[in-house]
Amino acid sequence: MISRSITHQLARGAGVMGRRTMASASSDLVSIKLPESSFEGYNLEIPELSFETEKDTLLQMYKDMIIIRRMEMASDALYKAKKIRGFCHLSIGQEAVAVGIEAAINKKDSVITSYRCHGFTYMRGASVKEVLGELMGKRSGVSYGKGGSMHMYAQGFYGGNGIVGAQVPLGAGLAFAHKYRGEGNCTFNLYGDGASNQGQVFESYNMAKLWDLPCVFACENNKYGMGTSASRSSAMTEYYKRGQYIPGLKVNGMDILACYQASKFAKDWCTSGNGPLVLEYETYRYGGHSMSDPGTTYRTREEVQHMRSRNDPIAGLKATLLELDIATEEEIKSYDKAARKYVDEQVAEAEADAPPEAKMDILFEDVYVPGSEIKELRGRISDDTWNFEKGTFSNRVY
Repeated sequence: MISRSITHQLARGAGVMGRRTMASASSDLVSIKLPESSFEGYNLEIPELSFETEKDTLLQMYKDMIIIRRMEMASDALYKAKKIRGFCHLSIGQEAVAVGIEAAINKKDSVITSYRCHGFTYMRGASVKEVLGELMGKRSGVSYGKGGSMHMYAQGFYGGNGIVGAQVPLGAGLAFAHKYRGEGNCTFNLYGDGASNQGQVFESYNMAKLWDLPCVFACENNKYGMGTSASRSSAMTEYYKRGQYIPGLKVNGMDILACYQASKFAKDWCTSGNGPLVLEYETYRYGGHSMSDPGTTYRTREEVQHMRSRNDPIAGLKATLLELDIATEEEIKSYDKAARKYVDEQVAEAEADAPPEAKMDILFEDVYVPGSEIKELRGRISDDTWNFEKGTFSNRVY
């Protein structure tokens, strides 16, 4: 497996830092001023619009976003070439949310999300090869080729969950574990606007507030639940106010800097004993709900083009890098070229990998932690009972 530290080295290109004009020659900090429209609060004072951050952080966020976009574009091409089968949900346009969150937290914090999870899987530590291998059903996939688009996991990342809204109570449980163990960490518990009306979401709010759990309930509002607009599915579309007794924060999810600042604020809030927080990242997906959805029957091409041309998170951060003299146009081109080269290499490696062997024991190898297996696992009928000691079915005669 290729660690993200190595992938980032591969994606750096020449790795030349830009000129330092916004700060002293000995400083790596730059000053950021967000627009007033970046945040809206509910029973909450919004985060500071002015803050300082490291130049390397901004560069890394740019490189992460372009790798995720290239990875998703490669997934699109592989699906159309029939090398990816089944469901495939892409997050092109939504890269700022996953990257902004990861830049604000550490590996001891937990993240759980819905089925639009490829970018989160990469940010939590999987390589592009492992993500694409999983999509193609390869043994080298992050879930050994068994999960596909909706079921990906990494250290501190609990999916990729295919049942709408089902991850929200699981995320509350992860936050409970952080508090129970006194770890000082939090959980980013993500769901979409399409899942926001699920009863289990509100049950999770209630439990989290009762116990003041360090849980960030984060709604990725990309405007459409499958093919239904938010206004047609929700009587109240201000999702950050849905917590009622839990403070809320609405964030411009197309601005990586706003996502980063809001995510830092949310982690600090939850780990300071204030209990849960409801975030709404207002974002947008350029493609359809999944690869089987053209995404043009319930919205116009002009709407999509408007979002691409006016609100793209990658273009927005690129403009900031140039404006603050953190990178030159030539350096940014080298980052883009390096990301394209890296993803192309990862695609080729994933395509060349083998699928899982056609052996029955592979179906049962992830039921228990190795070494903790019971003797037999009962099946639906007697013939389906699996014997872990023998590595075969207990009652079948061959």
